[in-house]
Amino acid sequence: MNKRPGKKNTRREKPEFEQKLLDLARVTRVVKGGRRFRFRATLVIGDRKGRVGVGVSKGSDVSDAITKAYNDAKKCMITVNLSDNTIPHDIRMKLGSAKVLLKPASEGRGVIAGGAVRAVVDLAGIRDIVSKSLGTANKLNVARATIEALKALKAPRIKMTKDVEVKEAKEIKAVK
Repeated sequence: MNKRPGKKNTRREKPEFEQKLLDLARVTRVVKGGRRFRFRATLVIGDRKGRVGVGVSKGSDVSDAITKAYNDAKKCMITVNLSDNTIPHDIRMKLGSAKVLLKPASEGRGVIAGGAVRAVVDLAGIRDIVSKSLGTANKLNVARATIEALKALKAPRIKMTKDVEVKEAKEIKAVK
């Protein structure tokens, strides 16, 4: 029997992507009758398995802006080329006045990043990385620069090693 009448015993299913709200701002538009306020949400979503996206949207209330930003982020998803829980090579990206430097790290080093870069690489599933954010501290531009850097990563090189054993045939001569 339900403990609360009127409530159905429904289980919430796990969402497809995890999300992190980077920025929520109240923006203003001046019109003839005064000021109109809206909310702008910047959201990062990811599955921690190599897929990540950033979405930005505005709405008349906070929940509306977040829902729209989630849908925008789903449209802009990218797949990150990973090699052993880190990135395959160093990369530097500039977008606007935001500059981001990403470097691979050895296993167990962890995520050494701050702010928007940390949110993006965490939700992408990168466990070992070193990063530095240069230029502006604008969360939106830093997140977009990080996404562009991850998008520009080249696939990790696959070593073509074959297990070939070389056996030398030694001739044994009997000495008489």
